[in-house]
Amino acid sequence: KLAMEFPSEDIFLMTASPVIKAITNFKQVSRTLEEFDVEEQPGSLLEKRYPNIRVIQSEVKQLKSEEHKIFTEDGKEYIYEKLCLCAGAKPKLIFEGNPYVIGIRDTDSAEAFQKNLAQAERIVVVGNGGIALELVYEIEGCEVIWAIKDKAIGNTFFDAGAAEFLIPKLTAEKRETAIACKRTKYTMEGREKKEGTTAASDKLGSALGPDWHEGLHLKGTKEFSHKVHIEILCEVKKILLQQEFVQLQRTSLTFPKEEKNEEPDEVLWPIYVELTNGKIYGCDFIVSATGVVPNVKPFLDGNNFALGEDGGLKVDKYMHTSIPDIYAAGDICTASWEPSPVWHQMRLWTQARQMGWYAAKCMAADTLGESIDLDFSFELFAHVTKFFNYKVVVLGKYNAQGLGLDHELMLRCTKGQEYVKVVMQNGRMMGAVLIGETDLEETFENLILNQMDLSAYGEDLLNPNIDIEDYFD
Repeated sequence: KLAMEFPSEDIFLMTASPVIKAITNFKQVSRTLEEFDVEEQPGSLLEKRYPNIRVIQSEVKQLKSEEHKIFTEDGKEYIYEKLCLCAGAKPKLIFEGNPYVIGIRDTDSAEAFQKNLAQAERIVVVGNGGIALELVYEIEGCEVIWAIKDKAIGNTFFDAGAAEFLIPKLTAEKRETAIACKRTKYTMEGREKKEGTTAASDKLGSALGPDWHEGLHLKGTKEFSHKVHIEILCEVKKILLQQEFVQLQRTSLTFPKEEKNEEPDEVLWPIYVELTNGKIYGCDFIVSATGVVPNVKPFLDGNNFALGEDGGLKVDKYMHTSIPDIYAAGDICTASWEPSPVWHQMRLWTQARQMGWYAAKCMAADTLGESIDLDFSFELFAHVTKFFNYKVVVLGKYNAQGLGLDHELMLRCTKGQEYVKVVMQNGRMMGAVLIGETDLEETFENLILNQMDLSAYGEDLLNPNIDIEDYFD
């Protein structure tokens, strides 16, 4: 965007990774919903397309904002007029520095995970967001103990009802063929790999996009397909290496065959997880899929950035940080303007793309001395993805975020086919979750945006025999 706006200016893109993420096959599904592929490409492709862009592959060592300078790890310095920080976020590991704990956030960590899984008989997955959901669904031939701190799976995206709708897919032995994947294929092309070297977990790879597991062979050693046991309302209290476990003479449990069937395990595992509910399970390794923290550390030293409660760089509605000439976009930033009643920030690919595009518009407007309005994409939270082979659309305050008790829910569910939930407040639609091929996303998007009073329709709003689209198109 910047390269197009300012063809005669030099634009530097600094990246720690040898590849850059490019958005391809972009498709505007509706006014606010968008689908796209995220592809890894060598930086040279971008340079070919835009002659005024230079891609510099080096980590940032230090930012000196008062001098308008950036120092890179390879010992060079660069002077900027305007700077946009888009360094993303890092996985929030439950325990740092333990070789048996793997965080999944980027393509390097997904590769490391795949190697480990090939030898694994049992793993423990900790976390309840999008990556944990996809992981647990995709893994075959390996026992999975899934520890979640909530009552139901997928708490970031769903309520307990939606979780109930999805659970049968986890226990289904026979896997249906996947619906055509419309998004990412991850390759590690253009990358010299030294034999025997593995990506250190503190090195930053590029963040995973939607459908990150496509093309990864997620299969353990066992011959069965799915074996998942969910431990709810618990967190990891302690991790014990095999030696500590033996010394302390603790007892661990076998993989539960039925809910009440808790037998001691005879097998010795490399690592043991003690949960806050008192149970101990042994496993080959632990996957920490417990969210992310904004990657602000390289930029804080000597710079007085205002930070949000979640640790991100605070940005105003023009994507400015608190330091002149520095902007931020994507996972690293915290939106600190007064949001629309049906929008909230969530560290997702869709928002990162929108913020990056909008930040470039703001930088351009600033440079040219023009005024700019807040981008339309911040009017309504809208995200489309795929879980357990179902299309999933979430709109607005889909989990009644911030609405307190002053709301009601309406549901329509056809087992194995679709799950529709709308969040209503004072007769107006505030949010929706659509699982399956419902074809309701555009209608509901319009109803949330125009805040029409729907009281008169009552329960009929979700009546499958009434074509709701005809009413409101």
